[in-house]
Amino acid sequence: MSRTTRATLILGGALAGVAILAALLSLIWTPYPVTQLAIADKLKPPSASHWLGTDHFGRDILSMVMVGARVSIAVALVAVGIGILAGVPLGLIAAARRGSWLDDLIMRGNDLVFAFPSLVIAILITSVFGPSATNAIIAIGIFNIPVFARITRAAAMPLWTLDYIRAAEVAGKGPARISLEHILPNVANLLIVQGTIQFSLGILAEAGLSYVGLGAQPPTPSWGRMLAESQTMVTLAPHVAIIPGLCIVVTVLGLNLLGDGLRDALDPRLRERP
Repeated sequence: MSRTTRATLILGGALAGVAILAALLSLIWTPYPVTQLAIADKLKPPSASHWLGTDHFGRDILSMVMVGARVSIAVALVAVGIGILAGVPLGLIAAARRGSWLDDLIMRGNDLVFAFPSLVIAILITSVFGPSATNAIIAIGIFNIPVFARITRAAAMPLWTLDYIRAAEVAGKGPARISLEHILPNVANLLIVQGTIQFSLGILAEAGLSYVGLGAQPPTPSWGRMLAESQTMVTLAPHVAIIPGLCIVVTVLGLNLLGDGLRDALDPRLRERP
């Protein structure tokens, strides 16, 4: 592993790790209750009592950021899980049945889902069931399915032409068994890298949905809604908007760096590169 790859992995892991640790810590402790209002202390700048200041309701921003990290990470993680659990099998099936009507059906279905971004899907879902973090998970997860299906199919297709796959077919193994025993292990590295990328995109998507009111609902804090609520107070108390914005930027940057580092570390063609 080159020094650049190692540095990228360390930096990306550190940035993403801070957000994950804050999210885990918020499960058992926050400096102040996130629902505690203190109007007399509203819009206070960072101080010893409130390290990141307070918002327009006097709520502690550090506490809200910690709980907001938990919400964003949970939504993105579950949404990526939905994409992997549904998309990877579809991609394996499409590759195993390449050129058949089933392959065409799966890929055209993916094209149909791609025609509707996660925001549009969220609007459709919330118009029926109402806005919530659960519906945001469903919307982002549905959008992740064709991503993983396409990646899996594209990576698996060349493998089906290799000699060891033909040997497995001659040995009597069916497409399902070959996909699980031989194809999936060889595309796992690519799926891991893509998972980190979709994780970061999921955090951005959750923030965007919360910004327009389609994500987690009050009183649960969310980075996106914190930005939406503070946009009229940027000149009066800039820290209220800057802090959640920085949280989103740093977390997404860390995950992207982590994905780049994993790509270089797991790609055998790049392992020996100085």
